[in-house]
Amino acid sequence: MSAMTAISAKVTNYRRERHSRPFLLQVTMLTWRSLVTIFRTPAAVIPTLLISAFFLFVYNASLGNASNFLPGLAGKSYLGFILPVSVVSAALSGAGVAGQSIVRDLENGYFDKLLLTPINRGALLIGPIVAGSIVLGLQTSIVTLIGLLMGLEPETGVIGLLAMLGYALLLGTGFAGFTVAVALRSSNAAATQGATFLFFPLTFLTATFVPVSLLSGWIKTAAEYNPITYILEAMRSLLLSGWDSDALLKGFIACGILGTLTFVFALSSLRARTRRK
Repeated sequence: MSAMTAISAKVTNYRRERHSRPFLLQVTMLTWRSLVTIFRTPAAVIPTLLISAFFLFVYNASLGNASNFLPGLAGKSYLGFILPVSVVSAALSGAGVAGQSIVRDLENGYFDKLLLTPINRGALLIGPIVAGSIVLGLQTSIVTLIGLLMGLEPETGVIGLLAMLGYALLLGTGFAGFTVAVALRSSNAAATQGATFLFFPLTFLTATFVPVSLLSGWIKTAAEYNPITYILEAMRSLLLSGWDSDALLKGFIACGILGTLTFVFALSSLRARTRRK
């Protein structure tokens, strides 16, 4: 009996020790584990990066002279106008790996084992999301570097480029929360991958190739209600016109709304899965 009591005491102390670990340390550990899992399968990251770079080359080669005759772009670089589209694409694809990381843990049973530990439930969400943010940060930085090598000259300089990457990071982090939520709801890699493509139509139901003022009909209505529009406008203002406070504020609000909604969705999905267990 004394032996059983000693074992029980040791288990209790171990759980208390785990629970007493700082929240930031828990997030860091889970982030690192997700990053290791992601980079062990580079095929999940490299193709999407190549696609974003490819479309940047194609868009610029096909429409590079469009700024000469498009109202609002006269005398400005079309490369600066189209680069944010590739950056947003890279951000969304990079963030999608967060959901795939969760799915792998669900399929092998590791995630459900984590639910049995006293680890903070918020850390279970934030860890993979931060890992996805790091991946998308790398991808968007590479796409931006390619743009610079192609001759991009941002009006706001290096600070403006960093601000643009900041918007991409905010957008991608919000999208990572969405893919994590879908992974928790479905526990299926195919469903999570399919959910990743739901956001890509949003990048085309906006002012993708021309300014919003040149759109008409239903596509203009869709663009006006599409939050991606305001994020693109904020990025483009940094590259083409300077520090436009109105455009930057609208872009920031759009990122905030998307991020809040997707994180609430992820948290409710985690609670639903916990109740099932």
